[in-house]
Amino acid sequence: MAFCAKCGAETEEKFCAACGAPATEPATKEEVAPPPTDGVGKDAQDNKVMGILSYLIFFIPLLTGDHKKSEFVKFHCNQGTVLFIASLILMVGWNILAAVLTVTIVLIPIVILVSGLIWLVPTIFAILGIINVCKGKMEKLPIVGNYTVIK
Repeated sequence: MAFCAKCGAETEEKFCAACGAPATEPATKEEVAPPPTDGVGKDAQDNKVMGILSYLIFFIPLLTGDHKKSEFVKFHCNQGTVLFIASLILMVGWNILAAVLTVTIVLIPIVILVSGLIWLVPTIFAILGIINVCKGKMEKLPIVGNYTVIK
């Protein structure tokens, strides 16, 4: 059995079925180089706990200094901090708006319903961040992910 020299997949054709690379000189499994890594893999494995804490208690990685030791922790600590700041802004803004809306008794049930729904957004974003940490990915959160506060 031959293997593609580019990706290591088994092949018996002129072109690899997995990556499409020409298989002019089929290589054996031992000759195939391992696929390149992005350098995040080991860092992510070693720092998953701090990455998760970045979304639950964002200041723990800041206090321990782990955000300076690991790019993975730094990325997720930034995402968690921005999410926390955005949640504070959302809370203050919504409380002001809710105070204005509850002047009329008719709107109180609507304010209560919307209050519960509004808090789903930061919760969902935190869950997305934790899922990214568990997968070892450094993906930005929707809406708030493009901002940087930790450099």
